[in-house]
Amino acid sequence: MSHVLIVDDERDLAELIDFNLQAAGFSTRVAVTGVAALTAAREQRPELVLLDLMLPDMPGTEVCKQLRSSALTRDVLIVMLTAKGEEADRVRGFEVGADDYVTKPFSVRELVLRLKAILRRSGPSREDSAAHVLGPLKLDVGAHRFYVDNKEVTLTALEFRLLEYLMTRVGRVSTREQLLEEVWGLSSSLETRTIDTHVMRLRDKLGLARAYLETVRGVGYRIVDPNAS
Repeated sequence: MSHVLIVDDERDLAELIDFNLQAAGFSTRVAVTGVAALTAAREQRPELVLLDLMLPDMPGTEVCKQLRSSALTRDVLIVMLTAKGEEADRVRGFEVGADDYVTKPFSVRELVLRLKAILRRSGPSREDSAAHVLGPLKLDVGAHRFYVDNKEVTLTALEFRLLEYLMTRVGRVSTREQLLEEVWGLSSSLETRTIDTHVMRLRDKLGLARAYLETVRGVGYRIVDPNAS
């Protein structure tokens, strides 16, 4: 049973989401402030946090940053609730470490199905057990794990999707526009530094293997084998 932390100060909406998630088999907890959300996450680590951007005591982006900075919660799934059409809000959420977003208003039934799909996509898959291996890098898609020199490296769900996309295109350049559309689900015409921010974080996690993630100046990024002739 997956545990979901619902963070929203609209109490009626939070209670409605809470009721429907429990009916769908989830374990849940509701927090109506950022401080309460951080306390709840420490007391019982959730698999997924459904996080509203607008909270009474602090922005949802700050809650997201604090969750990502804690060893206990750095790899939990974070799904932002944003206003319909506010793509800039989604960009800010991605830049501080959100994995996905849901726009308001939404159908609660569709929300439950969306969260199930996000959890399923981010967890182990029996059908997709492929592993991508390049030098010291191993991305085990089926187990949703990543290794550098046989040592496991923790990635957020979005970092995992980004690396998976690049490792299925070894040697091929992926433009920022492609990555925005294919990995982030954002408009390719949007001006944002979120791609560069996530690539920088991912490169830091590669450590001594950082040379495998190459920047093509003015174009985008690619995974390469620096030892290939």
